[in-house]
Order: sequence, then C-alpha cells, then structure tokens
Amino acid sequence: MAFSKQQLQKFADLIRIEIPDEKLSQMNIDSVVEWLDKLQKIDTNGVEPMLSPAEHKLPWRHDVVTDGGIRDNVLKNTPDVAGNSRGYFAVPKVMDGE
Repeated sequence: MAFSKQQLQKFADLIRIEIPDEKLSQMNIDSVVEWLDKLQKIDTNGVEPMLSPAEHKLPWRHDVVTDGGIRDNVLKNTPDVAGNSRGYFAVPKVMDGE
C-alpha cells in the first residue's frame, strides 16, 4: 500500500505536525503501515488485557494513621527553642495587629 504525497500531507495536517515537502518524498511510511497490518492480523482471542508486560504484584501494607513518632527529632532542628517544650514551632510575627 503506497501513499501519495497528498495523502501524507493530509495525515500530517490531521495530527497537527508540519512536514516540509522535501521530507515527504523521503518518508518510508509504507513499511510502518505493513508492520501495523501484520500486528492487526495477530490472533489475540483469549488473551487478557494487561497494563504492563511485567507480571508483578506490588506489596500491600495496612493503612494505619500515625504521628510518625519523630516529633521530638524534628523539633530539635528549630532555631528558636521557645515552642519546643510545648511541641510546636515558634516563628516570628509576620502581621501587625493594626
């Protein structure tokens, strides 16, 4: 199945790409189309659809809500220790009370 320059230009317009005329004459689309035709002829009856060709299962874990258990370690890194004893970050005031 051979494609004319006009057909190739129409395909390019449909998929919104620009191909210069000199490139159109050099393109070998026929071999790609023949390969796609071969793929279409493959019998896939009884084959389960797959998301990936690699058959692997991801490990599951229980969804448990925790506080992370590292609050004290995180608070050690604060430059201002005023809020550390109460369990929060002490930051400078950023708004005036006007």
